[in-house]
Amino acid sequence: MSKTSLSKDDGPRDGAGADGTAAVSLNDVAVRFRTKDRDVTALREVSLDVPMGEFVAIVGPSGCGKSTLLKLVAGLLKSSAGDVRLHGEQVDGPRPDIGYVFQRAALLEWRTARRNILLQAEMRRMPSAMARARADELIRMTGLGGFEDAYPHELSGGMQQRVALCRALLHEPPVLLMDEPFGALDALTREQMNMELNRIWRETGTTVLLVTHSISEAVYLANRVVVMSPRPGTITEIIDVGLPAERDYVETLARPEFREATTHIRELLGAASAED
Repeated sequence: MSKTSLSKDDGPRDGAGADGTAAVSLNDVAVRFRTKDRDVTALREVSLDVPMGEFVAIVGPSGCGKSTLLKLVAGLLKSSAGDVRLHGEQVDGPRPDIGYVFQRAALLEWRTARRNILLQAEMRRMPSAMARARADELIRMTGLGGFEDAYPHELSGGMQQRVALCRALLHEPPVLLMDEPFGALDALTREQMNMELNRIWRETGTTVLLVTHSISEAVYLANRVVVMSPRPGTITEIIDVGLPAERDYVETLARPEFREATTHIRELLGAASAED
C-alpha cells in the first residue's frame, strides 16, 4: 500500500489518544465468504489507522468493499483475517460507542422528528432529561428548529437526513460511520449537507469515516481520502487533502489543493478500472 501527501493538512486532527492508540485501527484485514457456487474475497490486506478527531473518506469502485469496511468497524461483520480495533479494544461484536448513518434516513413514519431522534435514547436506556437536552442541542446545531414536531412525510430529504444524523449523534459517539448518507439527495441539498457536516464535525470533534462515490464530496469533507481497488478491495493509496478545517464550499472547490486531489483520485480510479 502506497501513500502520498499532496500538501500539509491543517485540519483539526488530534492524533492518537493520550496512550498512543488510534480511534480506529485495521491491521491486515480480510473478508471472505462463500456464495452458492464460489468463494469470494471482498477485502484483502486492508490496514488503516484513523487518529482521534480525524475525518476520513473512503472511495472506490462499486463492490470494492467500502460498506463492508464500515460494518467491520461497527462490529456488524467479523473479519476472516486480521485485526479491527476501536480505541485500542478489539472489535468482536456490535459496538455501543459508534454512530451509524445510512444512505436512507430510515425514519419511523409515525414518530415526529424529535421522537425519531429520541429513539436512540430509548434503545440505549439513556436518562430521559439528558437525552432531551442533547436532542434539543442537536436540533439547534443542525438547523431543525421549528420542525421538531414534524413527521417524516412533512420533511424534505435533506431534513430527514439531518434527523438521522441527530439520531446517530445523540449518545455522543466518539466514532461516526456514514455510508453514502447524501447519495439520494439532489445536488443543491447535497452541497448544503456537506457544509453542515463539516461544521458539525468541527464543533463536535467526532472521528468520522465516510463512504461515498463522490470524489468531490470526499475531498471537500475529509482530512484524508482512502482510495480502494476493485474487488478484492484493498487500499490503493491514502491521500492527505491539505485543506483548512473550515471550508466554504465555493472557495474550497476553487482551491488548487482541491483540484489537485480530485484529479489525482480520478486518475487512480481510472487506472484501476482499466486494469480491471
